Amino acid sequence: MTAEDRQRELDGFRSDPGKTVFLVSLRAGAYGLNLTCASQCVILDPFWNPFVEAQAVDRIHRIGQVRPVVVHRIVIAETVEDRILALQDKVLYSRPNVINPRNKKS
Repeated sequence: MTAEDRQRELDGFRSDPGKTVFLVSLRAGAYGLNLTCASQCVILDPFWNPFVEAQAVDRIHRIGQVRPVVVHRIVIAETVEDRILALQDKVLYSRPNVINPRNKKS
């Protein structure tokens, strides 16, 4: 998708009340988007690096956000995604001086 196409779709999402869902891959959501028009974030494909996820979610938590934001993580037990979440915890807790993007105490 070109930058112009992406901007056109994003503008439509912001201005058209009939558009209630905006699908973005985790990697694309981490780069240069401002999604303060959104209030829900659903993560279906967790990434091994929790900071990439946090950056993507932060696209909704930007200056100008006036609504509460809810983040949903959909993970099925005993799957690859479940193991990725365990790896995220390992990454998070192996660095005690790093701010935890999930707001868990380290």
